[in-house]
Amino acid sequence: MGLIEINERFCKGCYICIFVCPKKVFEKSDKLNKKGIYPPIAKYPEKCSRCNLCVLQCPDQAISIE
Repeated sequence: MGLIEINERFCKGCYICIFVCPKKVFEKSDKLNKKGIYPPIAKYPEKCSRCNLCVLQCPDQAISIE
């Protein structure tokens, strides 16, 4: 399984990753970040199939999968 990283400095909280993930890996965090948004988190990284839809659809290039 890949390591999912979300760069909170780049993320603007559009949550596209939450909606496009076919495995429902992401959820909205319950903690505000410095920008005042609830960034997405990879709550279920073990479900990730490495399809890269989240990476491809993120408008801010805030997600990477190793």
